[in-house]
Amino acid sequence: MKFSTSLKNNYEFRRLYAKGKNAHSPYAVIYWRKNRSARNKLGITVGSKIGKAVTRNKVRRRYREIYRLHEQELRPGIDLVVVARARSVAARYDTLEADFMKLCRKLGLTRKLS
Repeated sequence: MKFSTSLKNNYEFRRLYAKGKNAHSPYAVIYWRKNRSARNKLGITVGSKIGKAVTRNKVRRRYREIYRLHEQELRPGIDLVVVARARSVAARYDTLEADFMKLCRKLGLTRKLS
């Protein structure tokens, strides 16, 4: 994550849930909001209903890698939280990747091509 930092504080997550815009799919929900810096902040949430720690970490690693590979395609200056859903455990990587980018385009988070 070259241009991003992590969301770590609970109040940052709660603020995004309450005041951010969102889009959802069967695999994930994405919340976002503008921040006042040139850097993006990423938070990934995987609930305990998804599975045990190994399973949750696998899903978290997949979404972190998807974000890392597509980071340059996203607008700068946003806070982004990805909330994984239960279907993301059994989904293939390319399905998660396509779904993530579809949600980002739906929310208008991708850069305009010139």
